[in-house]
Amino acid sequence: MGLAEAVAFARNFAVMVRVRGPDPKGLKMRKHAFHQYRCGETTLSASGMLIPDNLYDTGVARHLYGDLCEGMGLVVTVASVVEPFLSPQQREKVSQFQGRPELISGVRIDIMTEKTSEKSDKGIPWSEAQLLSLVDIPLSAHCLQSLVEASFSSPELGWEVGWSLASYTSDSQRSKDFLETQGSLEVGGSGRLSLMCRSLTRMAILGVSSSLKDMLASTVSSMNRRGDYLLAVGSPFGVLSPTHFFNSISVGCIANSYPPNSSDGSLLMADIRSLPGMEGSPIFSENASFTGILIRPLRQKTSSVEIQLVIPWEVIVTASSGLLRNWPQNTAKELYHEGKSQDGGKGSSTKTDDFGYWGSNHANSKFSSSSPLPIEKAMASICLVTIDDGVWASGVLLNSQGLILTNAHLLEPWRFGKTQISGYGDNPKEFPFLAERDASVRKGVKDKQQSQTRRSKMTILNPFPANEPAGYILSSNHNRHQVIRVRLDHVKPCIWCNAKVVYVCKGPWDVALLQLESIPDQLAPIVMNFSWPSMGSKAYVIGHGLFGPRCGFFPSVCSGVVAKVIEAETPQSYLSVQQGHTHGQLPAMLETTAAVHPGASGGAVVNSDGHMIGLVTSNARHSGGTVIPHLNFSIPCAALAPIYVFSKDMKNLSVLRVLDEPDEYISSVWALMRPSSPKLPPMSELPQSLVDDNSKEIKGSRFAKFIAERKGIFDQPSQQVKRGVDQVTPSKL
Repeated sequence: MGLAEAVAFARNFAVMVRVRGPDPKGLKMRKHAFHQYRCGETTLSASGMLIPDNLYDTGVARHLYGDLCEGMGLVVTVASVVEPFLSPQQREKVSQFQGRPELISGVRIDIMTEKTSEKSDKGIPWSEAQLLSLVDIPLSAHCLQSLVEASFSSPELGWEVGWSLASYTSDSQRSKDFLETQGSLEVGGSGRLSLMCRSLTRMAILGVSSSLKDMLASTVSSMNRRGDYLLAVGSPFGVLSPTHFFNSISVGCIANSYPPNSSDGSLLMADIRSLPGMEGSPIFSENASFTGILIRPLRQKTSSVEIQLVIPWEVIVTASSGLLRNWPQNTAKELYHEGKSQDGGKGSSTKTDDFGYWGSNHANSKFSSSSPLPIEKAMASICLVTIDDGVWASGVLLNSQGLILTNAHLLEPWRFGKTQISGYGDNPKEFPFLAERDASVRKGVKDKQQSQTRRSKMTILNPFPANEPAGYILSSNHNRHQVIRVRLDHVKPCIWCNAKVVYVCKGPWDVALLQLESIPDQLAPIVMNFSWPSMGSKAYVIGHGLFGPRCGFFPSVCSGVVAKVIEAETPQSYLSVQQGHTHGQLPAMLETTAAVHPGASGGAVVNSDGHMIGLVTSNARHSGGTVIPHLNFSIPCAALAPIYVFSKDMKNLSVLRVLDEPDEYISSVWALMRPSSPKLPPMSELPQSLVDDNSKEIKGSRFAKFIAERKGIFDQPSQQVKRGVDQVTPSKL
């Protein structure tokens, strides 16, 4: 199934939900990013999903709702769009209320579907709906609360619910929506955090007219893996102009899932562009099978980074008291054609092949980047690196001897203008990830290592002899004062190992090498690709961004494309170790559109085949301090060729000297500065017209003569002038 066909299929199930009601005080729009307010009436909107007949039980619906459901179809949307219009008694105790929810007088709920939208030229674009029930999703709420509590330990680094564009009437109202881990907030308790998580994950069930039930049948994806393609159909800012925003398309991938060690996570994190009004959007897989429902995001308080959240359909089914159900996995392509030929648009069930969800239809999809199986293989090579049980970053496993590639700024931040690694994910004071409650975990990990790891067979962990030139001998302060630990996720449970620094680059490249002190079995080294990346080609960033060690996450995946390749002349010393043919040019920097967050430094940029094409190094930060996640920079694998050669036998030290050699042009590239330009002559060489203090010409004439003489200087052949990095004005990025 191609992209156009899949989008057309998915749009049949997406709806826009509009709720209008009296609001004389203008309070119903609080915590909503957009609304309409006219003559004492507030209108809100969200997205929703029209549930096909094969995904709900009509008998249970009749039992729950009685005559209300006769001749009606069902729509699932987020509860936040209707909760402001609940009666005061129910709004205060919405999580404890049982039975059909009651709205205040004068509220009307309407939905727009593809069918009603086609009638908009006749003046009837909306169809009235009824609120049947509110459904709490306890599994997802519990996961969300556990995630937030584990992700920070400082009250200043809280999380907020909702969009960054949401408005608040006062600071006191805003403070109510901070998710802060305090002593009174216990997992599963009735504290503010628990209530907010339950509110964020709550769903609403609506009843719609029977004329909307004549729809195609849908299927449910059987498993959700990191890197899986996602297709969202929603209506951002829909009520403001349905003509422009109804059923817009956004694509991305599954970044991670929670709980991390579960094969059926109750909460998915989506690397997808989402806007206010898209909460409630149905999310589909690459073969148009239904995956889940998008909800409002979590937003990091200090950086405004938004984490898009998806509740899997299976979890919603579990909480629906038997109303909703899963359907045997079918291929959307077969259903699409069979549904047209059968009454009511229902497709018959077909048996999946031995590969299940990952069968031939997955591999032949035209609009997907590729099968995520190679991406998952690459994830096994990405590890979590911690310094003194606080600062963390990512690393890439290079060989089966436990050699790990990461960034030098993790070990020597002062060289990069920092007193410590910046970002909430890299502050040791903010994330003491082995706190009191983790002491037992540390002991368990240590015991586990004794049985699952083996001592290195290498005779020395630091292969650089003491008589090597400066730049090859790492200062003993690294291994003396820093406790470096590495978490490997290639097996379950994960393994923690101590590591030592063996190399930190002193040249223009932000790279360092670590060596595991004990080497686990069955390591999965990364596969490097040294070819020149094509601009526009698919790129995945794999690393431990945003959430630290306490959360227990496996590496997250963010998808994008290679936006730019910055090239430089290949240094002569590279010729002996260069992998591939680059025609005298070396890719010096990769820019990608995949999101990079604090903690992802040292991770890998991989292509659709799961091969590493770059080392994640940094992202752009505006001079005002705002991080730009989708503008980031990586070191291409072609520039890392000396490290690759060294990783083969870890004996040829001379290959690493290439990296330490100064290179003015490459340094300027990584400083986000223009290449060196001709240096202006000193004042003693300035034109006589400006030097001569006795000149009696007026200022205008002197300036005109100065410009003319300077033009002559710049018209002369330029000479390359060597300039130190510290003499160049830094960029605003």
